Amino acid sequence: MSQTIATTPADAAPLPSRVRQFYALTKPRVVQLIVFCALIGMLLAVPGWPDAGQWGRVLIASVGIWLVAAAAAAFNCLIEERIDARMKRTAWRPTARGELSRVQTLSFSAALCTAGSVLLYLWVNPLTMWLTFATFVGYAIVYTVILKPLTPQNIVIGGASGAMPPVLGWSAMTGDLGPEAGILFLIIFVWTPPHFWALALYRVEDYARAGLPMLPVTHGNEFTRLQVLLYTLVLFATTLLPFVQGMSGWLYLASSVVLSGWFIVYAWRLWRDYSDELARRTFRFSIIHLALLFAALLVDHYLRWSLGWNPSF
Repeated sequence: MSQTIATTPADAAPLPSRVRQFYALTKPRVVQLIVFCALIGMLLAVPGWPDAGQWGRVLIASVGIWLVAAAAAAFNCLIEERIDARMKRTAWRPTARGELSRVQTLSFSAALCTAGSVLLYLWVNPLTMWLTFATFVGYAIVYTVILKPLTPQNIVIGGASGAMPPVLGWSAMTGDLGPEAGILFLIIFVWTPPHFWALALYRVEDYARAGLPMLPVTHGNEFTRLQVLLYTLVLFATTLLPFVQGMSGWLYLASSVVLSGWFIVYAWRLWRDYSDELARRTFRFSIIHLALLFAALLVDHYLRWSLGWNPSF
């Protein structure tokens, strides 16, 4: 019986199992954070509470961005199927296990990207569609194919793609780009290296086995820990920019100081007394940091609007 199950072709898998396999390709947790950041960008771009028409655009833009982001994740799984198979963290993915063929994965990615692009072009605006497609290319091609296997600075340079979601959200509602969108981009861009390197520290054996030149593999644990600490210091300053620029008030300022200061504490402890468990907690906190930071920015936005405060301070 066990041999029969093991040798059953993937094409014969029941529909619910197949659906779960395709869904897994979209990296749901990562895409959820992407859409969340894009949604924050959309809502911040609207002065006051969105009207019915704007809520409709928010919904369509969110779906379109989700589709293209999911397509990029699936394409990433396709390109890295052999690497994923060597790493404990990713060996479960359907592509790594051979449960989905390359043709199936590529077709799925192309369908999602096409559907999302059409939605964004026709019902949002062409600028958002092209920016979203450029993000797809940046992540799926520039980062995955070129940067990731070639340089330990892959996550720094490739982080530009990961920092695009709030920019996409801003352009979806305004049809253009402003300094506020650039600030949101910069926050995520600086946040990405300490977030990802915390993960790479306790997964270093995985990356070494896969032959990927991640910073802990090429420069060692101590150097990477120092970089995490230095980036959190830069991040602290970067998260103050919304207040300095006038797009947020005191509530956000207090939140950013506490959250970014807490991140620095994690990074300091990681630098001084390393353990895999502490690196794991630092990585998990980095996700909480970004989510709460952007949530505070949104709450501050509506609080000032409801109280009629001068947005320029």
